[in-house]
Amino acid sequence: MKCIVLAAGYATRLYPLTENFPKPLLDVKGKSILDWLLEDVKSTGMVDEAIIVSNHKFYNIFKDWTDKADNLSGAMKLTLLDDGSTDNDNRLGAVKDIAFAINKCQLIKECNEDEKNDGVLVLAGDNLLDFSIKGFLDFYKEKRATCIMRHFEPSLEKLQRTGVVEVNDYDKVISMEEKPAKPKSNWAVPPFYIYGKDDLPVIVNCVNDEEINLDALGGFIEWFCKKREVYAYEMPGKRYDIGNRESLEWIRENY
Repeated sequence: MKCIVLAAGYATRLYPLTENFPKPLLDVKGKSILDWLLEDVKSTGMVDEAIIVSNHKFYNIFKDWTDKADNLSGAMKLTLLDDGSTDNDNRLGAVKDIAFAINKCQLIKECNEDEKNDGVLVLAGDNLLDFSIKGFLDFYKEKRATCIMRHFEPSLEKLQRTGVVEVNDYDKVISMEEKPAKPKSNWAVPPFYIYGKDDLPVIVNCVNDEEINLDALGGFIEWFCKKREVYAYEMPGKRYDIGNRESLEWIRENY
């Protein structure tokens, strides 16, 4: 399996800390956020290449990191891409970055030619998990279809700021809504996905559709769930979204 890590954002809510430095490389307990994520991905033994999508502004900083990432080399190849954007105003957005990586690395062709690469794991490079991603990968192997994650969220306010899914008894998504005023369930969706190889062309072909919210992964997956079969994995632990200085300081103290 291939893994795409979305690391092309500009993290404006963390300025000035991230004004000239990428958020995924911020230190947490002696390692970068990206190191924590990819060390777990590599430990599963199920991913042979991690593709990090950077913007142009921070590309050289990521390049220095990849040159020194000896602990991630070996069985899992590291590939760094520059999406060409230079600031928050001309960024491509999450979905176009995924499509960019699929095209640049010829993942549709590779998945069709190699049975081992039957899907693409997509991770947000600014989130951390307190559990291994392996359970999610095993879930995908069982369902053989595109998968998302879900976690129980009791707070109405938080549900109104994220994607919310309904699922049946077999974990199949029956509805998905981004930032609903009246959530239909307590299942919130974090930015972790596995797209099946048959669904990769759907992502590539939709990037010029003006009716789809391509800036946010949640808005895209809301549209995607209406077109394709999707299953939702119940997270066995917690995820930590590092969105501002307060959450960064908390994770540095408690992770």
